[in-house]
Formats: sequence, structure tokens, C-alpha cells
Amino acid sequence: MSTTGTPAPARRTAWTAVLASIGAFVTSLDVVVVSTALPKFQTQLHAGLSDLEWTLNAYNLAFACLMLTGSALGDRFGKKRLYVIGLAVFVAASAACALSGTVGELIAARTVQGCGAALVLPLSLSLISDAFPPGKRGAAIGIWGGITGLGVAAGPVVGGVILQYCAWQWVFWINVPVGVVTLLLCLVRLTESHGNRPQLDVPGVILAAAALFALTWAPVRAPSAGWGSAEVLGSLALGAVLLAAFLLWQRRARHPMLPLGHFRNRAFSTANAVAFLLSFSLIGSLFMVAQMFQTGLGHDPLQTGVRMLVWNGMPMIVAPVAGGLSDRFGNRPFMIVGMLLQGGGLLWLAEEAGPGVGFASLVLPLVVSGIGISMVFPTVAGAVVGSVPAGESGVAAGTNNTVRESGAVFGVAVLAAAFAAHGGYGSPASFMHGFRYAEVVAAVVAFAGALVACLAPGRPGGGAATVGEGPGARAPLAKDRAGVRAVR
Repeated sequence: MSTTGTPAPARRTAWTAVLASIGAFVTSLDVVVVSTALPKFQTQLHAGLSDLEWTLNAYNLAFACLMLTGSALGDRFGKKRLYVIGLAVFVAASAACALSGTVGELIAARTVQGCGAALVLPLSLSLISDAFPPGKRGAAIGIWGGITGLGVAAGPVVGGVILQYCAWQWVFWINVPVGVVTLLLCLVRLTESHGNRPQLDVPGVILAAAALFALTWAPVRAPSAGWGSAEVLGSLALGAVLLAAFLLWQRRARHPMLPLGHFRNRAFSTANAVAFLLSFSLIGSLFMVAQMFQTGLGHDPLQTGVRMLVWNGMPMIVAPVAGGLSDRFGNRPFMIVGMLLQGGGLLWLAEEAGPGVGFASLVLPLVVSGIGISMVFPTVAGAVVGSVPAGESGVAAGTNNTVRESGAVFGVAVLAAAFAAHGGYGSPASFMHGFRYAEVVAAVVAFAGALVACLAPGRPGGGAATVGEGPGARAPLAKDRAGVRAVR
């Protein structure tokens, strides 16, 4: 059994990169496949706008609330073990989604699916971080981002083919064989590792999950209940109180699940803020763009999937390159330029969108946005795990993915609200009018992400603090420990 921070044997690193990336692949694939199937849910399961949001947000809500918990469990009981358990839960829930007879059953199964993904995604990044030394970690995370991008890119096409020729249930059945094979290979090819948590912070786990649930429940319910409703305001207030209680407890806990000293690190804080804004803009836009091609322009699911490739296929090509170059040039320039390109592409898309617009007018905006997203994916992840000691990679990855999924929940809710305020499903013209307003909001959020990225440290490596990984390793680690002591 390996200990955290000790590189895996050379023969294991390739398997770790591939198997960990497949976990990220299937969890990202499922978000995009489901977005393509939204019109099918609307007609065959009689789902309204709120129901459609829930088919995405039930997954994202569980994802966001439990990712810190998943990372803490992996640190305490073994990253490989919990990664395999997460895959098993994800596969079983995918089968339950396929067997759903009502939209309520589908939403419930999607919630469980999100619980499995909350173990898989942060531990996939942590397993890679443990397996590769700092000089190669950026490239490995770039490959991870590229394979994740492949899931995003393949999702609309796979979903389009399935929905064109098969029942919608097969968008979930497809996860089962991929997940089972990956699970079995993980059992024999991955090396077990643990984090620096000798005990599980049970009060922290409960407080974190409750706080995140309350904070993300508010934007999920806002489109139906209203942002000024007692339910939404009360949920936000309760979330803020629980979050404050969680932070106070982390200052006192002997083995905190989230050492607050990490947030004194500028690389860690800025990268997580950029991740929130990236996901807000991206997943909210994904929710709208998949419907735009079908409801607004009248394309079938397969045609929609093929057309979306120019947008969400970019991470497969650009992310590995950006990840590798970040080892040399640092993460900040890629985050800044990437968020500017994402915002510019979405603003351009909003300008071009209209009833009957030709695909040729939408290609370049989608490509520009896709390249921007691809530059940010791996560099944000690399900045987060590279800014903490090696033994903290699990909690860093969990924090980053929690922030990302929280951004996704807010993005879908806010963009849906902007759409509903200016458009609707009554006609293609009405849909496209609302779509334009939603994408302007997404672009503004992406530009805000570029401003935040300017605050990131400019030196290569983003302030990595690891044990025994280079001449400057000891000083950053001592600084991080001092920060942890200070907030206690």
C-alpha cells in the first residue's frame, strides 16, 4: 500500500491516469447526455421547465453537497476503495434512471447518481495528483482534462445517436458496461493511498453537507418559488448560518476536513473562485444551448449533438496542450485568456442567435468559447492541487469540485430565470429571445472570472507546496501549516 505523496510505481502511473480519467469521463458524459435528452423528457415524461431543471440539478445538488465528504472519506478510508465504491453507486443509479417510469423517479435516481459521482470526481483528480511528480503533474492533469472533455464532446453525439434510434432510457444504460469494466480494472490496477486525516471529522462532514445543501437549494428553487420568496431567502440564511458553524468548527477540530489555512494561499483561493464562475457560465449555457438547437432551431437530437461538437469538443484537443504548457508558463495566463475567450464567444453567440439563424453563423462563437473553456479546465485543477501539500490533494480536489458543482447549480438556475423573464417555449422566436438574454448573463459571469484570474500568482506552479518535491518545498509547506495554526 502506498502512502499519499509517494509516487506510484512507473508501471502504475499510466493505469492511474487512464482509470481515474474514465471516472471523470462518465460523470461528465452523463451531464451532457441528459441535457440532449431534455426535450424527450418534456414530451414523454410530461416534464415542465422546473422538472427539466431538476433532472440536471438533482445530480448537481448531490454532487456539490457531498464532494467534500467524498474527499474526506477517501483520505480516511482509502482513495482507491472509495473511488471504486463511488463507481458502483454511479452504475447502480444509472440503471435506476433507465428504469424510471415517471419524472419524479428519474429525479430521485439522478440524486443517487450524483452521490456516486461525488466520490468519483474529486478522487479521480487526487489519485492522479498522488501518482505523478510536480514536473509531470500538469501534463497528467491536462490528459485528465482532455478525457473529461471527450466526455463532454461525445455526450451530445452519443445522446443524439441513442435518442435518434433508441429509447431515451439508453442514455443511462450506456453507463453500466463502461462503469463495470472500469470498476473491475480499478480493483487490480490501482494502488491504495490515504490522505493526512487519521480520523474522520464527522461534525465537519455533517455541517458541510447541510450548509451546501441549503445554499444550493435556494437557486434550484428560485425559478419556481421566486428569488424573494420566504423559502429561497430562508434557505440562503440557513445556509449562511450553517456555513459559519462549519468554519468555526474547522478552527477547533483536531483533524479538520478543510484546513482553513489553504484559503490564505492566493493560488488556491483564486483558482476556486475561477472554477465557480467557469462552471456557472458553462453548465448554465449547456442547459440552454442543447435546447436552443432543438426547440429554437428545430434540429433533432443527433443533429444537435453533431453541431455542439464544435463547442464542447475543444477540451479534448486543447486541454492536454494547455495543461502541459502550464508546467512551464504557470496557470494564470491560461485562466485569464481562457475566461476572456469563453465570455467573448458566448456574447458573440447571443448576438448571432435568432429565429432561423444558420449554423455557419454560430460555428465561430462556439469554437471561441470552447477553446476558452479548454484552457481553464486543466489549469484551474492544476492550480488547486499544486497549491497545497501532497497529502492534502484529496481535500483540495474535493473543494475545487464542490465549488464547480455549486457554480453549475447557480448557473442553471440563474440562466433559466433570465430565459423565463424574456422568453418561453411558446414559439421558436420566443425561445430564441429568452436564450439571448441568458447567454449575455453567462458571458458577463465569464468576464468576471477573467478579472478574478488576474489575482492569481504569476509564477509557474501556482505556489505548489509539496513534501520532498524540490528545493523550495519546505518553505511553502511550513507557511501553510502556520496558516492552519493561525486560523485555529
